[in-house]
Amino acid sequence: MQTAVRTQTARQDIIEIFQYAFQASRVEQVIEERIHFAGESMEVDGFQYDLAKFGRCVLISLGKAAEPMFSSFLARSGESAERFEGVIVAPDPVAVPSDRFVAFHAGHPSPNAASVEAAEAILRVLSALTERDLVIFLISGGGSSLVEQFLDPDTPLEVIAATHKALVESAAPITAINTVRKHLSSVKGGRLAAAAAPAEQLTIAVSDVPAGKLDALSSGPTTPDGSTLADVYAAVAQYGLMERLPHAVTAQLAAHSLAETPKRGEAIFARSRWSVLLDSSSLEAAAGRRAAELGWHVVIDNTCDDWSADKAAAYLVHRLRELRRGQERVCLLSSGEVTVTVPHGLSGSGGRNQHFVLEAARLIAGDRITILSVGSDGVDGNSPAAGGLVDGSSVERAAQEGAPVEEALGGFNSYSLLSRLQDVIVTGPTGNNLRDLRVLLAP
Repeated sequence: MQTAVRTQTARQDIIEIFQYAFQASRVEQVIEERIHFAGESMEVDGFQYDLAKFGRCVLISLGKAAEPMFSSFLARSGESAERFEGVIVAPDPVAVPSDRFVAFHAGHPSPNAASVEAAEAILRVLSALTERDLVIFLISGGGSSLVEQFLDPDTPLEVIAATHKALVESAAPITAINTVRKHLSSVKGGRLAAAAAPAEQLTIAVSDVPAGKLDALSSGPTTPDGSTLADVYAAVAQYGLMERLPHAVTAQLAAHSLAETPKRGEAIFARSRWSVLLDSSSLEAAAGRRAAELGWHVVIDNTCDDWSADKAAAYLVHRLRELRRGQERVCLLSSGEVTVTVPHGLSGSGGRNQHFVLEAARLIAGDRITILSVGSDGVDGNSPAAGGLVDGSSVERAAQEGAPVEEALGGFNSYSLLSRLQDVIVTGPTGNNLRDLRVLLAP
């Protein structure tokens, strides 16, 4: 009875920790805290702008958080909202406040026709700017597919979509995928900044990439690119991309005809500034605060970022057990993303967070450990869940349901099992995207 009570308490705490972290990391809240307007003046993280001195003030918002970032920014700007015009690109329909703005309901995770139309519209707006103008980019994760145009503007949509699909399904890490994407695209790898120059530029980011890797966020449309063409060809060779990508793309790769992306120190970035409002560390910090308030000893470990789900589960469970030897009530937090490679032809339902917790469930069977993993955007793979929750009883309960954990893992069907166990975490789309949060509790 005592073990059951402790497990139930840990389950309650773990849900409260993640809910608090998600609420504390809301886009609307942080924009209110970090962006300030006073008449015609705007201040963002110490960067100050006198809007009255600019001929045009353009707002470009793109990514999974495009709508809340755009709406919150305009609401915060007060009377200065009348100065702004621009483009919003989101994975869901967006209502624009006036005819000064145009919105695109674009494709994610694969580009659609609106993704290409959005890229054309943004490039058209930016190319008309002068040194007397200001452009503010509101960038969040997901922009790699939401806004896309290849360097050859006549590239058909089916080739663009097939390229994205091949890269995502290649099992290459996101850094390698983005390296290739950037060098094929006219809107990635700093090329939106190039199009906007010589205008004054400010990028405000809600980041779903590791800290310090802003050029990976939505494939870095407004930042100097840290990757090179040499990195592109290395990734193509290492991950067998010549056999996966469409012929139109492999022909360019074989001919070495791609152009290099803009780099740090180039003149196009002379009037550029960048501000990161939120990233995965924001999510971890909020989770850590609440866990500490609930009496847990908090440790953060992101070592397993970009590891496979099974290896990440083994590492974190082992780390938790080591920590438990010296501390009571240990809370281990880990952010970032794990990878799951689904064999061709399998059609199960789930995502990397749910797959991760089932991998962990096998390792903690019978132990007083509770583990949660959720995607901050509210979407986990092809399921309606954001993630899942397991504890030391999960393997036994699954067996009693006639649905062994091993069977769900083998069929990449994590959602179906966790749903039967009533252990899925469903938030709905959050309008945010700060990578994934994993919480492990050992009472």
